[in-house]
Amino acid sequence: MNESTPFQTRRLFLRGMTFGAAALGAPGLFSRLFAEELTLTPRQTEGPFYPDHLPLDTDNDLIIVNDGITPAVGEITHLSGRILDSRGDPIRNVLVEIWQVDNNGVYLHTRSNNHAGRDKNFQGFGRFLTGSAGEYYFRTVKPVLYPGRTRHIHFALKMKGREKWTTQCYVKGEPENERDGVFRGIKDPKARESVIVDFAPIKGSRIGELAARFDIVLGFTPEA
Repeated sequence: MNESTPFQTRRLFLRGMTFGAAALGAPGLFSRLFAEELTLTPRQTEGPFYPDHLPLDTDNDLIIVNDGITPAVGEITHLSGRILDSRGDPIRNVLVEIWQVDNNGVYLHTRSNNHAGRDKNFQGFGRFLTGSAGEYYFRTVKPVLYPGRTRHIHFALKMKGREKWTTQCYVKGEPENERDGVFRGIKDPKARESVIVDFAPIKGSRIGELAARFDIVLGFTPEA
């Protein structure tokens, strides 16, 4: 059987997105009976490299830009999760944005180091609007180290009636985490643990894909 081209894979991905959404579970996953066990995700700095010029393509597949056929370089990662309130209930219609460096350690920002060396096949930024289960899903690459920072992915949540809310997630087992100033700024051990994500190999993937899950728990519920 012939393997799909990157273009075909992208079309199927954008139509179905079954990999992440099907695995996210039903809205009642977290019962209010266990709300006291939820740890609120700490708010963290946006940082200086939110894209200063947004790409024309801002979908949730960062591996392929528009209808290109050449994928980005890096360890392909299926990043998914849910946006929840402090009771564990899902929050719908949250615009989730992520941005990160490419495999060369370069942001989609004109002041990023080695901007001329940026991987033009990596979108660098993506958006996803949560559904009734509070779910989001992105296809991206595992973040790499760059001078001054550990591996991380930036998140921004935009909700009706609220200011933009930002945080970051980090790679489990990365030695540089404990030397990262932003990460060490999270003083509460449980809050710190809540932003550490396991980028785990997907069993059976012939190209070494990874899966990462990052649930974000907010201390408020946006206006309806």
